[in-house]
Amino acid sequence: MKKLAVWFFKLLICVALILELLVVPLRWFDPPIWSWRLHRAWSPPESYPTQVEQQWQSLDQMSPYLPLAVVAAEDQRFPLHWGIDIQALWMAYQNNQQGGRLRGGSTISQQTAKNLWLWPQQSYWRKGVEALLSFALELNLPKSRIIELYLNIAEFGPGIYGVEAASQHYFQLTAKQLSAYQAASLAALLPSPYRYRLSPKTAYIVQRIQWIEQQMRQLGLGYVQFGS
Repeated sequence: MKKLAVWFFKLLICVALILELLVVPLRWFDPPIWSWRLHRAWSPPESYPTQVEQQWQSLDQMSPYLPLAVVAAEDQRFPLHWGIDIQALWMAYQNNQQGGRLRGGSTISQQTAKNLWLWPQQSYWRKGVEALLSFALELNLPKSRIIELYLNIAEFGPGIYGVEAASQHYFQLTAKQLSAYQAASLAALLPSPYRYRLSPKTAYIVQRIQWIEQQMRQLGLGYVQFGS
């Protein structure tokens, strides 16, 4: 029993060290590549381009409406949780049990962890690793850095990574120049950027953009003024 406890303790130490090595450098260094982009390159969807678009931007070089829009659309409790939103998970579970449209209840931290390090296939094992990594992100990085990472690596269309590339692709503007409506439009793509389009807009996308704008007004810009 004692040997088992010692082995388990050593395992925990190893896991903690690996997590620290993965996460802590992100405080200062922007990742040049991430697993989601590698997966797309190795196994590209039919509409994936030969040349991808991506340009890293710091949070202060983005419109303040961008973090607000993705928080309003994807994870309204982002400033309040520690990587896992138990309330959102429970609501997603209840919805799925009742036969509603499948929902994952993933936070922005979990989506960032998935995009950085994990594979796209759904499984309980992957979700467990994702939860552990998202907690490590929250423990080591400020909220402002986590959402900066997310806004730079999220895919907004086939081969369009990050808000700077998306802003230039869809609006011919820099990420700094986007209005609240334009930021909401980009956020509306995130659940399924291969299925949703901004031109031409479907009735569903128009309705979703309007809903995100309404949520943004209710939350207010101060809701996403994170400390560094």
